[in-house]
Amino acid sequence: MITADARRADAPSFERWVAHFTDNRARHAAIEGRIDWDAAAEMSPAARAALIRSFQRFELGEGGDGAHLLRKARGCGEAQQHALRMLVGEEQAHSALFARGLRHLGAVPLPQHWSDGAFTLLRRSLGLRTELMLFLIAEAVAMPYFVVLARRGPDAVIRGIGTRIALDEEHHLAFQIDQLRGGLRSLPPWAKPLVVLPCWLVAVGATAVVVIDHGGALRACGMGAHAYAGAALRSFRRALTAALGGVGSSEPRDTVCAPTHPV
Repeated sequence: MITADARRADAPSFERWVAHFTDNRARHAAIEGRIDWDAAAEMSPAARAALIRSFQRFELGEGGDGAHLLRKARGCGEAQQHALRMLVGEEQAHSALFARGLRHLGAVPLPQHWSDGAFTLLRRSLGLRTELMLFLIAEAVAMPYFVVLARRGPDAVIRGIGTRIALDEEHHLAFQIDQLRGGLRSLPPWAKPLVVLPCWLVAVGATAVVVIDHGGALRACGMGAHAYAGAALRSFRRALTAALGGVGSSEPRDTVCAPTHPV
């Protein structure tokens, strides 16, 4: 049985996250300031084409205004709503980075794509907690993609974009875990499989979508489909375990570019 004291201990400190997102702006400026945006795209035509295809899809996926999510959060505390608005702002900044990457590659964004439309339709049909879990799945599965961009992207601009986004997404995962942990930990033992199984099915499906839509970009960074799929599902397993109250930290950390970070 989960006591009231345990529930209070699990409650996230959204003031801490507001402070984190506020402080993060200086880091964003520092990372982007080190990128030579005027540099030529030094890569093979095949790598360029694969990255264009991939960046076009991520530019759409990261560019939502978050209006539906924020409407669902209206009954939450002011600090939580503020933190969610700042989270949405960082995701929109990622969309702008992908658009900037497309200009570097000599391409333009797509007006729409089926995968973005399907994801948007699904999450808009869900409640707040379920939508947050869907974001956790999507970000956990995409994490190895951003890490491999940061480490092995074919030129310095691509690596800079990967570093900028991967560091944010590591914190976004921690934020989602922080929001979900208390509610999921309080579930009775019989209910947890009813949460875990659908989450795994969505994670496997999301992994397959990344392999189909972004496999060429992964190969351009030296990562095959099997290696990515294994890394994505391990990333999801760690995040879900932490959200369910197991081992895992929800503290903002920077391990993306450390040699020990799994990809």
